[in-house]
Amino acid sequence: MHEQVAPAPTPPSSETTSERATPQARRALLSGAAGSALEWFDFAVYGALSATVFPALFFHSLDPAMGLLASFATFGVGFFARPLGGLFFGQLGDRIGRRQVLLATFISMGAASLVIGLLPIYEAIGLTAPLLLVLMRFIQGFALGGEATGAQLLTMEHAPRNRRALYGALMAMGSPLSQVLATLLLTILSAALAPEAFNAWGWRVPFLLSILLVVVGIYIRLRIEETPLFEHETEELAVESASPLVIIRGYWKTIARLILAFSPIVLTFYIVSVFGIAYLASRGFDRSQTYAIIMVSNLLSVLAIWLGGYVADRIGRRRVLFIGSAIALAAGLVFFPAADTGNFPLVLTVVAVALTGTQFGNAAQGALFAEAFPTRVRYTGSALALTGANLIFAAPAPFIASWLTSLGLGAAPVIVFWAAVIVAALVNIYTMREGRTLEGLPQKFGKGRLGQ
Repeated sequence: MHEQVAPAPTPPSSETTSERATPQARRALLSGAAGSALEWFDFAVYGALSATVFPALFFHSLDPAMGLLASFATFGVGFFARPLGGLFFGQLGDRIGRRQVLLATFISMGAASLVIGLLPIYEAIGLTAPLLLVLMRFIQGFALGGEATGAQLLTMEHAPRNRRALYGALMAMGSPLSQVLATLLLTILSAALAPEAFNAWGWRVPFLLSILLVVVGIYIRLRIEETPLFEHETEELAVESASPLVIIRGYWKTIARLILAFSPIVLTFYIVSVFGIAYLASRGFDRSQTYAIIMVSNLLSVLAIWLGGYVADRIGRRRVLFIGSAIALAAGLVFFPAADTGNFPLVLTVVAVALTGTQFGNAAQGALFAEAFPTRVRYTGSALALTGANLIFAAPAPFIASWLTSLGLGAAPVIVFWAAVIVAALVNIYTMREGRTLEGLPQKFGKGRLGQ
């Protein structure tokens, strides 16, 4: 992959090559963590509710099985909006800078979450309720298409050059931490409220509380400067900034390989964390048990992300992603058989291994994607790769898994599908090469292919 991803060398400034953490680097890290926290807080809440509460509240006219499918389909709408947002905000970010774009994406995400928390249900306004829910999910996904990549780039372009994977990983720690918070909040609400009260108003509380993350995130982002790497390229960008179609045409092989490389992480995560909740419920696990499984697994994932980022700065990004993907393969083979036993400790162990393994691999994603593109197209290229992986593999994962298990063949078709994708990805990662540094210089690790 080296021949496709290596950017032209850019003369590094003293700021861009610093190995010391600056105040701006720390603020960028906090800003990225706030965005990640909002993204994954909403994900955990919406994912859990789409498998439990939303089918009855927003798809009341459908039978339970079709209501669940419709709820998962609504969950996936946000993913289909991400590539559009990635193109739109990525192009803006490559032209006017990362900081301004990230203010817009963060405010949009927060506003959509607030509206979801205030939405009337199907019984109140009929078909308008699910249509508004779909619209808010689309707005969230559109904004997130620019937010996720932009926050990574803002963090890593400010980060010390020898700790970029670690900084990207620390930013990503907002994912499991916010999911723990969301799951804990849902658990408390479920335990404290009668089912009727939870269905009437309790489910709204997490969405309304997310506005606190928005306020903190905006405050931090207003105090961040544009990245030195982007400012260094400003004059060149005014001349060479390309349209999205030109970027796709020039970097399509790189984008495609990155999409496939990241597929084991997102596929495993969304099957286990979204569809897995509904599957465990069908096997006799109650809501408090499934929430506890996800919460404990996410707590352990915090350490896994830190470790993955630390290791990725020493042995290379693709090696860490390969290890995480191999763990995802093992999880895919044993998750459903373990769930079918109804054994709580066994399922807790399997899910914990699955999510910690995928988060270990996920720690390398930010640096791997950023280093695959030169500064002038980095935002757009990285956004297309990240949103593409989520669109192709994450968005349909719960829906496909639900459909495959409805065929009367048990979980076997899901296991085959899951394993086939990961095996293809492992071969792809094995033959990839590391990109250059963000300054366009050769990496000090990971010479040649993974197997050499």
